[in-house]
Formats: sequence, structure tokens, C-alpha cells
Amino acid sequence: MFFHIVLERNMQLHPRFFGRNLRENLVSKLMKDVEGTCSGRHGFVVAITGIESVGKGLIRDGTAFVTFPVKYQCVVFRPFKGEILEAVVTLVNKMGFFAEAGPVQIFVSKHLIPDDMEFQAGDMPNYTTSDGSVKIQKECEVRLKIIGTRVDATEIFCVGTIKDDFLGVINDPAAAA
Repeated sequence: MFFHIVLERNMQLHPRFFGRNLRENLVSKLMKDVEGTCSGRHGFVVAITGIESVGKGLIRDGTAFVTFPVKYQCVVFRPFKGEILEAVVTLVNKMGFFAEAGPVQIFVSKHLIPDDMEFQAGDMPNYTTSDGSVKIQKECEVRLKIIGTRVDATEIFCVGTIKDDFLGVINDPAAAA
């Protein structure tokens, strides 16, 4: 799920960036440092949408760097247990498959795949229904439900299922070709 929140960060800036473009340099450094990162508490920072305030700089002892407290608005992505997501399958093996929904990697165990789907080994491993009408393979899109999350300091891992109503393959580019 996406949230729009306010965060704070102390930014260190070298004196060569001081001058008339100080604020622009601070904002560009903030975007470069923060966008695309993950904090276990808030989730993945997708984009910075605005700067609320830039505090007064504090000169660091022993160095020429100055620390500025910056308060900014951003969009974050944090998956929750029970959430339904659409993801792209990245890897299929006999244990299940991995899929990605944006920056989050989700594992779906073979026990959480419908019973009528069998693993097929070969040059393009996949899970196929007994009648061959549905095939889960690399690059296909699936709708899945998150049944568990594990949050580390810099990463979020999820376990999902497609063993429920209205879940499973939603788009298979190999079938269209």
C-alpha cells in the first residue's frame, strides 16, 4: 500500500555546494540519497513530493561539512499481510516461484499454489494446470495475496499465495505470442 508521509533527515553538505543554489543542492542530494531506499519502519521511499522545511545548518567540528535538518514529504510503499498485489514472476522452480511487485520480492511456495497445478521442468520451468489452460512462468503477471511479511532494517520480504478466489495468472505474455 502507498502512503504519503512526512519524514526528517539530517543532510551533510560540503562547503563547495554553498552559494546561491544551496537549497537546490540540498534538495538534489536528498533525492539522490533517499529515493529508492528502504527503511523497515516506513517501507520503500518511492518519491519525494515536497520539502516542508530546511533548518539552520550546524558546522561539524573538525570537518568543513554542515548538517542541515530537512523535513520532507514523500510517497512510501509498504506491503501488509492480507493485501492483494499484482506482480511479475521472476523465477520458477520446484519449490514455488518468486515474483516482484515494484521493489518487493514475494515468494509463493508450491503448497500455496492450487493443487491442480503441476511443476513442469525444462528450458522454461513453469506450473501448469492439468488441462494446460493456465501456465505460470517467468515474465507472466499474477495476482496474489500476501500472507506474511518480514521486515529487516533495509529490506522487506513477503510470502504470498494464489490459492484463493480471483487470484492467479492475469496476463501471460508467452500465451499472446
